[in-house]
Amino acid sequence: MQLSGINTRFSAVSLALYTLFNSSVVFANDVNEIKKDQDLEVITIKSQRGLISYMSASGAKSDVPIIETPLSVSVLTQERIEDLGALTIQDAIGYVSGLYNGPYGVDTRGDWSVIRGVSPVQYLDGLKSLYGSYNNVRTNPYGLSQIEILKGPSSVLYGQGSIGGIVNLVSKKPEAETSGQLWGQVGNYSRKQVAGDITGALNDDESVLGRVVGLWRESDTQTDYVPDNSIVLSPSLTWYATDDTKITLLTNWQKNESGTSTSFLPHSGTILENENGKIPSNRFVSEPSFDRYDTEQASITAILEQNINADWQFKLAARYTDSHADYHTIYGWPPKFLEDGRSVKRVSYLSSADSRAIASDAQFHGNIITGNIEHTIVMGFDYQNAYTDNDSYSGLAGTLDLFDPQYGQVANLPTVDDIVDYDSSKVYQTGLYIQDSMKIADKWIVSTALRRDKATTNPENGKSESQYATTGRLGLMYLFDSGVSPYASYSESFEPLIGQDAYGNAFEPKTGEQVEAGLKYQPAGTEHLLTAAVYHIVEQNRTTSLPADQVGNANLIDPNGKIQQGEVTVKGIELEAQLAWDTVDVYTSYAYTDGYVSQSNTLGEDGAELSALPDQQASIWSTWRPESLNGFKMGFGARYVGETSDGSAYVEMNNMVLNDPIKTDNYTLFDAMVGYDFDDYSFSLQAQNLTDKTVITSCLARGDCFYGQRRTVTANVRYKF
Repeated sequence: MQLSGINTRFSAVSLALYTLFNSSVVFANDVNEIKKDQDLEVITIKSQRGLISYMSASGAKSDVPIIETPLSVSVLTQERIEDLGALTIQDAIGYVSGLYNGPYGVDTRGDWSVIRGVSPVQYLDGLKSLYGSYNNVRTNPYGLSQIEILKGPSSVLYGQGSIGGIVNLVSKKPEAETSGQLWGQVGNYSRKQVAGDITGALNDDESVLGRVVGLWRESDTQTDYVPDNSIVLSPSLTWYATDDTKITLLTNWQKNESGTSTSFLPHSGTILENENGKIPSNRFVSEPSFDRYDTEQASITAILEQNINADWQFKLAARYTDSHADYHTIYGWPPKFLEDGRSVKRVSYLSSADSRAIASDAQFHGNIITGNIEHTIVMGFDYQNAYTDNDSYSGLAGTLDLFDPQYGQVANLPTVDDIVDYDSSKVYQTGLYIQDSMKIADKWIVSTALRRDKATTNPENGKSESQYATTGRLGLMYLFDSGVSPYASYSESFEPLIGQDAYGNAFEPKTGEQVEAGLKYQPAGTEHLLTAAVYHIVEQNRTTSLPADQVGNANLIDPNGKIQQGEVTVKGIELEAQLAWDTVDVYTSYAYTDGYVSQSNTLGEDGAELSALPDQQASIWSTWRPESLNGFKMGFGARYVGETSDGSAYVEMNNMVLNDPIKTDNYTLFDAMVGYDFDDYSFSLQAQNLTDKTVITSCLARGDCFYGQRRTVTANVRYKF
């Protein structure tokens, strides 16, 4: 199925997204918690225990019921994250339909995932939060009120990005009611952590609200010699300056100390047999006295909400972030054993990386009624200005026996004095967008959106390059009285590519197109929320090698250069259900994903399955809180991950198999929680990978494999006031 025809038909009005807030569709169980501070309303909609959120701001840049959103959105609340015992964002998203968390195993440097075949883009409070590579601090989930996952191409509202979608982290913000929490945690791998969160009004009329979130942790990890230490301090302030003006300031300072937990271990000894046995999952390939991944970040975010009149509001969000990372590592490369079948060559790498970024988004929100049509309009302009600098050094670092490592044998390891200026650049993006979500006769929802972008890269010692893109989205949904909402949508994405092709022409952006159809259901009088979706995505303008018939072309500038004839296709099914009864909560999901290279001139790539992408996934988490045992709670979960491919294609020539893709085995992991709440205290014992199963999350065609998380156990005590 090709989408080019659809793209033509929707060239003027593509894109889509949800609709205005209609509380009558969100259940009759009195779960609306509406707090009015002067004339500005703060509306939060959650289930009675806070495990299910029925609203999302990511899909439309405006709080919209998920049941009225014609695209796939999943939301994890703060209570859900706590229930799952998530230690990282990567842990928290492990039960989301169609999302593969930790595709490259345990990695202390960041949170990785794959959505619909590719990595998503990470946002914080609606603004892009990561620029460059290995120069940002890993966000701690304790500072978040919820995590929103928007699946599929999303450039119409968020600008450049992948076909996978976005993961939007939502920070905790000040609240008027005084409350707080103190949290102590210990666990295996010598984990020790304390944290606190307090919020409340700072004056009598509650016009000024404050909040402080703090955390301290010392811990080892499952990889030998790799720590996972962190300090977080996040004060915030909200000021109701007038009846119509609300200003929020969010500040964050964070410092992490860690190292290289990802070891790029060879196929032999992990997924393939080795006469020396299996490489242990805790194997450290760097040098203990040398290795480090230390990051520090400071940021400030300002959010202005201004009521213009009864129908229009202006919102402005802006953030400045300053990050620094010192990265010293040694890793095996290439990821293959030497002739002895035991040792690998190693490479050392040092970098001093900086990132300074300004991100802003100005929006006008309007509500207009024309006849029996209610229009919810969002018009906006966003701007990003990111400077990244990565000064580095790399060199040889001897060999290491992976079955019997002897550390400290390498002489003359590099120092920071060897680091040289290497890579510095600035990236600018501006985007202008408009969205109109129309509710017709309280039954039909038609959502249209259109955006124009300019992305400019300005290397320090190179020529600036600008690329332009127009993207859109169109969605259609019908709201049945029964709570069932079928929908169909079309959406686009773009991702800039810098450089020139083999003929000297500037690259064009990669473009993505998605067709999606689905069903959402919220049974009346219940807290249940069920969603289902089928989708088909095509990404075009990927770079690929020259075809044989063009190698001798006289117009070639670079015979070894690339051209943009590559294409990827991803299609699948996603099911997700969040169910809530008086004493039992259930969160379950299933996904089937088929992602492959649908066009390429590169030998061994055409037809290849996308790497680190499970063909099937299924999960279920259930929590039981029996009324007869007041305060007792118990949770149990299972996560099934199907096989993944190394990303290469099967190649046969002259009756000989030149390449046979390696695939990982499917596996199932179990998680558990038991706890007891009484008065203001909460005790819990939580375990991930309860049976301590050793799994390989993925292997790549270049020769390396990745071990997944081993059993992780934590004991927690919380005091809430």
